[in-house]
Amino acid sequence: MRRAIYPGTFDPIHLGHVDIAARAAAIFDELIVAVYDRPAKKVLFDVDERVALACDALSGLPNVRVMTYHGLTVEFARQAGAHVIVRGLRVISDFEWEYQMALTNHELAPEIEFVCLMTRQEYAFVSSSIVKEVAMLDGDAGRMAPPAVIAALQTVKDRGKDPVPLVSLRD
Repeated sequence: MRRAIYPGTFDPIHLGHVDIAARAAAIFDELIVAVYDRPAKKVLFDVDERVALACDALSGLPNVRVMTYHGLTVEFARQAGAHVIVRGLRVISDFEWEYQMALTNHELAPEIEFVCLMTRQEYAFVSSSIVKEVAMLDGDAGRMAPPAVIAALQTVKDRGKDPVPLVSLRD
């Protein structure tokens, strides 16, 4: 069985993430969307909320599972029996970061391959930070994120929780 993981913070999952997951699911027998539970960056949604939103967004993909993890991504891949880590690329700066991570992961776990899928043009500008910012400022993020994410962002806004400031386009 060819199993891969697609790791990330997914705070929240957006349509670019869904597209990469769907395309990876078509390549591999099983895809584990691995939600990192202890990111260094401040998150808007806790890990259980991020998992629930990812499960909802990916429910139409029968060979995709959503799991949480902590620690090194390559260690999680080993524990999950995955031999491939999938990542999405939007812009040149993504390539620089992912290339550095791929080299580091190869040093730590040479048996695990690193595969990058290019984002589709319609999602090249989408990031979790942008989705949060647009939604919190009353913009229409409906073409950027699944309906459950839009509803969750509205709930956060209604509760008066401060959105995570837009500091980076990398998610």
